[in-house]
Amino acid sequence: MKQLFFIRHGETDNNKTGVIQGRGVDASLNDTGRMQAQAIIEALENYEVERIVASGLVRTHETVQPLADQRKLTVEKYPELDEIDFGVLEGRAFTDIKDEVEVIHNEWKSGNVDFAPDEGESPRQTFARANAKVVEILETAKEEIIVFMIHGRLTRILLSEWLGYGLQNMHKVKHQNAAINHLTWKDGKFEAVKLNQVNHLKQLV
Repeated sequence: MKQLFFIRHGETDNNKTGVIQGRGVDASLNDTGRMQAQAIIEALENYEVERIVASGLVRTHETVQPLADQRKLTVEKYPELDEIDFGVLEGRAFTDIKDEVEVIHNEWKSGNVDFAPDEGESPRQTFARANAKVVEILETAKEEIIVFMIHGRLTRILLSEWLGYGLQNMHKVKHQNAAINHLTWKDGKFEAVKLNQVNHLKQLV
């Protein structure tokens, strides 16, 4: 049975100011994000992490590199694990596009998970590419404890399917920057151990 940690990257200035990043905005961490990266190291100190996987985007690399350095591991980077592509909405502030965002979320909540923003991806498309890569990694991995450093909406998409909620209920999956989701994987099935762990972040508030 494999022990898996799916972690959302640390904070960027875009997260702080409510700007949609998606797949096309490749921002670096801010000071808070860098402190969160250090806090993740402490949160995982009792686990013998053997492998580290990240998306293709800078914010995940910067979050997990300190852990990789400490454990003397290489960060594997896969664009298949990038955040959902929000298309024309990327780089824009939530406050400026509330109506457009509400339309998208209502479509998804109603079960239309094939709906995508203009020039973007649907949740079903995003799940297909990311799930395929995760399963490929797990089916060939000899390592038992693996960290995946990914993104917020992607976390919701993956966990909602893996844990049986359905993509239309992904909004119920809680997450925040640098939150840790501990899952197990055995015989092709994911099970939750502890979701949205944030105790390691309380000292930063």
